[in-house]
Amino acid sequence: MNRELHIIVAIHITDRIRHAGELQQILSQYGCYIKTRLGLHEASDSYCSTNGIIILEMLGNESKADSMVAEIENIVGVEVQKIVFDHESDNMSSPA
Repeated sequence: MNRELHIIVAIHITDRIRHAGELQQILSQYGCYIKTRLGLHEASDSYCSTNGIIILEMLGNESKADSMVAEIENIVGVEVQKIVFDHESDNMSSPA
């Protein structure tokens, strides 16, 4: 059996316009370790919120995720949290 990590990083941005560039630079630096990226913010034809949430699914390298989280934590007005689901995998597929 193999140990398998599912690492989720959630980022809350309170001022997207002010912090987007700095945050995007960090995300690009760690882009090879990001499997999935989902960005959420309130928007309509007449309104676009300055707040936003980014949810990342990271590849199983926890040390890279920790390094990225530490860099993001240095951005004032941006909150970041990490969730790790850790389980053993026997690499068997589920029945269809």
